[in-house]
Amino acid sequence: MILVIDVSNTNTILGVFDGEALVANWRLSTLSSRTSDETGILIRSLFNHSDISVMDIEAVIVSSVVPNVMYSLTNGIRKYLKREAMIIRSGMKTGINLRMENPKEMGTDRIVNLVSAYERYGGPAIVIDYSTATTFDVVSGEGEFVTGITAPGLQVCAEALYQKAAKLPKFEIVAPDSIITKNTVESMQAGLVLSHIGETIYMIEQIREELGFPDLKVIATGGLAKVIDENEEIFDVYDPVLALHGLRLIYEKNKNRRQGESKCF
Repeated sequence: MILVIDVSNTNTILGVFDGEALVANWRLSTLSSRTSDETGILIRSLFNHSDISVMDIEAVIVSSVVPNVMYSLTNGIRKYLKREAMIIRSGMKTGINLRMENPKEMGTDRIVNLVSAYERYGGPAIVIDYSTATTFDVVSGEGEFVTGITAPGLQVCAEALYQKAAKLPKFEIVAPDSIITKNTVESMQAGLVLSHIGETIYMIEQIREELGFPDLKVIATGGLAKVIDENEEIFDVYDPVLALHGLRLIYEKNKNRRQGESKCF
């Protein structure tokens, strides 16, 4: 069994694989204030409330876009799981050819998603991740990264509304029943959610047209993806654990490599 950990700005998702089967997964808030002991004890407590023994974990792999949590996370894993975590970084085998000016600029979370999407669903495909940012990443049928677009996420936009406008309240991120709104909250929900639905549809259409990918698969992930496509009319696949499978695949590609061996993405 292996433990995979995906650290994003808002949430940290953990999963346990037995071979290719995802047998457990958990979601935590990403907090840089946790100590190594707090982190290690918290991870062990997740196992204590499952049918999986922490002693069965043979390896750990981590992808993180939050450098401030890595010391506590890796030391907590070392102390409480007795494992040295494999960290996703430049130089690892992924199977994705990053055709960009500086491949090191690419977030590891996005690479992990592309690996998972390409190997599990094939290409050409667009991966839309509704997280802190909303990202649109395209992989060709030959496994080449073609383009990536970054937009403000739904939560970021919602917070900007009620933090910057004194009289606007906090509100739940859900689609209103109609574009004809009757109150302030419905007005904000319509403006936020419906505009992001329009953004998604436009991006997909433009990418299909400009890249000449009429059969582009649309793969969505992230906690807020369901808000965008409640009627299942936009996405071909909604995979909330896309990154976890990507981490497992990257681990399999790199587990036998010598420490210190270096290759470009």
